[in-house]
Amino acid sequence: MSTQLEQLKQFTVVVADSGDFATLKQFAPRDATTNPSLIFKAAQMPEYKFLVDKAVADNKTKFSGNDLLPRVMDDLLILFGLEILKIVPGRVSTETDANMSFDTEALVAKGRHFIELYQKHGIGRERVLIKIASTWEGIRAAEILQRDGINCNLTLLFSLAQAVACAEAKVKLISPFVGRIMDWYKAKEKKDFAPAEDPGVISVKEIYSYYKKFGHATEVMGASFRNVGEIQELAGCDLLTISPQLLGELQKNTEALPRKLSLEIARESKIEKILLDEKKFRWMFNENAMATEKTAEGIRLFNADAVKLEQFIAAKL
Repeated sequence: MSTQLEQLKQFTVVVADSGDFATLKQFAPRDATTNPSLIFKAAQMPEYKFLVDKAVADNKTKFSGNDLLPRVMDDLLILFGLEILKIVPGRVSTETDANMSFDTEALVAKGRHFIELYQKHGIGRERVLIKIASTWEGIRAAEILQRDGINCNLTLLFSLAQAVACAEAKVKLISPFVGRIMDWYKAKEKKDFAPAEDPGVISVKEIYSYYKKFGHATEVMGASFRNVGEIQELAGCDLLTISPQLLGELQKNTEALPRKLSLEIARESKIEKILLDEKKFRWMFNENAMATEKTAEGIRLFNADAVKLEQFIAAKL
């Protein structure tokens, strides 16, 4: 009998949520995603010291003073991306600075800069997704980058309002977070949820149904899973980005994995079309306490890990 990981790959693109190359080789995902937390963790591993050393050495000869650290940081993200692209056949997501999450111009500039750095190493833009937080400003930046032919992955996405805004901006891919939504409801309601009733699972199913029913091309990639049950309930989603631990659990399980999401099921859903402008987006987002709190918290946490990574690198300069 095939494993659940093998079965999942029949109808969903499996993406590894890791900066650890050994994991990528073990589970053979098509794509990989990174974020400041994963890169900070990987940069401290002895086996990746060579990447840190290279980023520092390459830039020390060209830059000095206040210019040096930002250049090393950008190069380090790209070097990790390049190593990942040697292993996965598809795309890597490289995250923009969390402290730019409300600055459209800065995000556009950073996205273009990352693509230039990848192209210097011979990597075409079709293999890179620029990862941006799903703020109104972030979605506007992605809209501009997409018009340039630069594909984006809108992360820290917790609500239908964010998802609809991304689809209308013609964003390539979104990463709605499952586990963090469940965390919020678990803390608020003081109870556990079965996978089928998991608020994070329900949220991604709603977004998937909306996109497929109204013909949006934006890809849906469920993210931030807390358990295998959440993944099993979203089998059939366009993509799922999964941690090494949960990939391992799927690989050990040989029970049948039925498909739960499909175009046919989505088209029959009762979901209604939303007409969205900036005012409507901000109101819908504001009315969703979970989405408001988790987006803000996610930006803060990613920024905190980016600062730790900066401090780690600065000590080597």
